[in-house]
Amino acid sequence: MSEEARLREEICVMAKSLYDRGLTAGSSGNISARLSDGRLLVTPTGSSFGRLDPARLSCFEVDGKQAGGDRPTKEMPLHSAFYETRPDKTGAVVHLHCSHCVALSLLPEVDPDNMLPPLTAYSIMKLGKVKLLPYFMPGDPAMGDAIRGLAGKRSAVMLAAHGPVVAGKDLEAAVYAIEELEETAKLAMLTRGANPLLLNTGQIDKIVRAYDVEWD
Repeated sequence: MSEEARLREEICVMAKSLYDRGLTAGSSGNISARLSDGRLLVTPTGSSFGRLDPARLSCFEVDGKQAGGDRPTKEMPLHSAFYETRPDKTGAVVHLHCSHCVALSLLPEVDPDNMLPPLTAYSIMKLGKVKLLPYFMPGDPAMGDAIRGLAGKRSAVMLAAHGPVVAGKDLEAAVYAIEELEETAKLAMLTRGANPLLLNTGQIDKIVRAYDVEWD
């Protein structure tokens, strides 16, 4: 099986797993992944993660021109911005509308520079600081401009009242990271108002150094 065929299958398998576990619903969410020659495979607009057809994934050449497949997700500006600003660290981008992440983004006390409270070591290890971006109309190219404005310093962002977007070195890493983001947001909502014991600055610093976490 060719690299492209394998990646097409992997996208569909990962997407269905996210769908089956309720991390996305209906036709929400989108995934892109980069082949070794620089081409991108992207989930089509209006498609369900539970019923993707590998042969119908959108394919883009290195110059950004569509080379095949169905019409791509309208959130291409999100994906393109991560590949442009983190070219050596981004092999895949995943965007979901998962409930706890969106709920957390709606709370007025959330720190926009670091929206996740330091509840677990794994959220820090896999995500670094998660930037909360303001609300944009779905498909608005300004979302991509907002990510470019971060100058490649964040691998994960949260779109207010919309959903998380995570870039990873490959598809598996991006999926694992966005799952960790949703689980941490769930913990934050479950412990809200309960004065949970957060990791302290010293503990966070040790994690950052030990696992070479981007913590800017």
